[in-house]
Amino acid sequence: MGIFQNTLLAAAASTTGEDIAGGELWTWGLNDNGQLGLGDTTNRSSPVQVGSLTDWATVQGGRQFMCATKNDGTLWTWGKGTSGRLGHGNDDSLSSPAQVGSLTDWSQISATENSVMAIKTDSTLWTWGDGGAGVLGNGEAVDKDSPVQVGSLTDWSKVVAGKGTGWALKTDGTLWGWGYNNQGQLGQGNTTANSSPIQIGSATDWQYLGGGSRQCFAVRDGGKLFTWGEAENGALGSGATTDRSSPVQVGSLTDWGGKAGTAGGQNRGGFIKDDGTLWTWGNNGYGTLGDGTSTDRSSPVQVGSLTDWSTLACGFRSMNAIKTDGTLWTWGSGKNGGLGLGNTTNYSSPVQIGSLTTWIASDQGAWRGFAGGIKTE
Repeated sequence: MGIFQNTLLAAAASTTGEDIAGGELWTWGLNDNGQLGLGDTTNRSSPVQVGSLTDWATVQGGRQFMCATKNDGTLWTWGKGTSGRLGHGNDDSLSSPAQVGSLTDWSQISATENSVMAIKTDSTLWTWGDGGAGVLGNGEAVDKDSPVQVGSLTDWSKVVAGKGTGWALKTDGTLWGWGYNNQGQLGQGNTTANSSPIQIGSATDWQYLGGGSRQCFAVRDGGKLFTWGEAENGALGSGATTDRSSPVQVGSLTDWGGKAGTAGGQNRGGFIKDDGTLWTWGNNGYGTLGDGTSTDRSSPVQVGSLTDWSTLACGFRSMNAIKTDGTLWTWGSGKNGGLGLGNTTNYSSPVQIGSLTTWIASDQGAWRGFAGGIKTE
């Protein structure tokens, strides 16, 4: 969400503040650029609270930086500032959260490697940071150090940031993409980059959207899951390792209802179905798929047998997820303390972070192990 996602995670399960009560912000893992927001650059292997406020609504991790929104609709960023990714009108790095402008109408955010994409409450789309290959969607390939509106339309409903690519849904059920397209991640049947949003196909029944580093995952009405883009390590979940430049259905099942949508990391993806089961696929280095092995999976594999998963976030080499009981779980690479378990050990199956049952949002960073979460008091 963060992706390489996050674009993670994007990617990422914690991308909207709707119906989320405010809470405390906690971070852990790699802190070389102050991305944990703790006023220093010291790594943490267990969650540490950022300040003392209890009004945080969402959190997103990019590459060595983080973004978060509060219940009042304000947007905050911190960490590495190169390419203007923090949105403060400069390239300065910050080790504590700083508000982006003074507006109070930010609704949804998605952070990627070096840029951020966001939607406001009026359904306008905004981007900033690294503008290479038109990833900001504003018709240019120029870095922007402050938020810039993408066009003038007011019908955007969800945005997901990939590695140099953006994807978004509109309120009319159409799906759009822009930026890099070297692996066909724009779904146009080619590998031509676009610096402005271009519609993916002609369908108007797209319902859910997620993205990895160079892959997009989306669900159409009727519960069918489609993926496209880079297929290395089986990252598309379609049973193949050949890149796809147009949407391809994953299997024949129609139960991908999208309780928590999709999340993608570095050549991997994951999904929580409406029945509360958790499924992952793709690159399984460090046990990142959570299935107890380190074997890559080119088709979705269920993580355990539980049916109480609520949200999912995929990072560079790790994942975390929240259950319906408010517990937070993690697995994958423990480098730099990025799993928040008090060590640097890798885990190939979900392990609970602490014993609290008050987690309401979480995300993984897009680089070398850091994460954040929000919990109620």
